[in-house]
Amino acid sequence: MKTLLLALSSLVATTLFAADSPPVGAAAPDFSLPDASGKSHSLSEYKGKYVVLEWFNPECPFVKKHYGSGNMQKLQGEYTGKGVVWLTIDSNAPGYEGNLSPEQAQKVMKDWKTKQTALLLDPDGKAGRIYNARNTPHMFVVNPEGKIIYEGAIDSIASPNPADIPSSTNYVKVALDESMSGKPVSNANTRPYGCSVKYK
Repeated sequence: MKTLLLALSSLVATTLFAADSPPVGAAAPDFSLPDASGKSHSLSEYKGKYVVLEWFNPECPFVKKHYGSGNMQKLQGEYTGKGVVWLTIDSNAPGYEGNLSPEQAQKVMKDWKTKQTALLLDPDGKAGRIYNARNTPHMFVVNPEGKIIYEGAIDSIASPNPADIPSSTNYVKVALDESMSGKPVSNANTRPYGCSVKYK
């Protein structure tokens, strides 16, 4: 009986972890996380605005591709300037690559001149698991009604090479531009690429 229970609990854990991300069109699951300064941010407090969720690992070469080139900062600055809330989330567990203390997070933001609304710390992976965030970067766009309108990769070329950025299609930019101009998102689901999120 004990063996059966262990097998069942293992199966449930595997099934839960293997679950898909919340589907496009569904309500974006709420969460509450502290930022690098200790201030709490809940997704629900931004209802009525567009929100971008960006999963992050400063040690990941795919993340460095977009930040080292200034591409991510440019995107963040462009859309926060239009009233979009941009939440960067670090769900990497303590002791694993990419996990940041509040002090380290503040240093990264300063050194990289990032322009997001907040860098949120999720060391126990709660928010990451709710969204089944698998890669860094893994991107979600939430509309003012609180529904997911895009989920997947940041762009169309799955490489760590910054030279590929100019010739790629930036899916997040396209989704925001289409939705903000009243059009349906033409490519609402893509396959995220990058380093794996390092959960416990």
